[in-house]
Amino acid sequence: MIDANPVRADRHLGRRVGLLAVAAAFAATDLAIKAWATNTLPGAPIEAGPVDLRLAFNPGAAFSIAADAPTWVLLTVTGVITFAVAVVGWRTAPSAGLVWRLGLAAILGGASANLLDRLPDGVVTDYLHTGWWPTFNLADTFIVVGATALVTLTFFGSSKEDELRSPDD
Repeated sequence: MIDANPVRADRHLGRRVGLLAVAAAFAATDLAIKAWATNTLPGAPIEAGPVDLRLAFNPGAAFSIAADAPTWVLLTVTGVITFAVAVVGWRTAPSAGLVWRLGLAAILGGASANLLDRLPDGVVTDYLHTGWWPTFNLADTFIVVGATALVTLTFFGSSKEDELRSPDD
């Protein structure tokens, strides 16, 4: 459907592009840190207090689930999920509030970064280590924080979130 109001159509496109740009920035940040970790941390972890920097490679999904699955299966499943998140983001961005869009961007950026990281060798680079939790990366954090935001908004909503919407929406 074509929107007859060009101002609203421009804003809708702007929100969609904005969501994708934020997701790309999240993914680029994680991929840059993964490159740094791969070059800096082998055999030389950095103890930094509650979160150490320690290089690890995860052949599976979260918590090494499906670590023995063929790489093509993990790539296919994560690719389909990442694409689905992108579609949801594209479709909902025009009418969604800022926190919803940021949550989707975080999930999309994190999922995209881990998918791109897995492509060359079938593993995801992890570098954040607590000692009491499996080693993880910033992309994983983006996914968890984004999902938490979406679940919170879904169950509890927010008048603040509604206030962040434009009156024309």
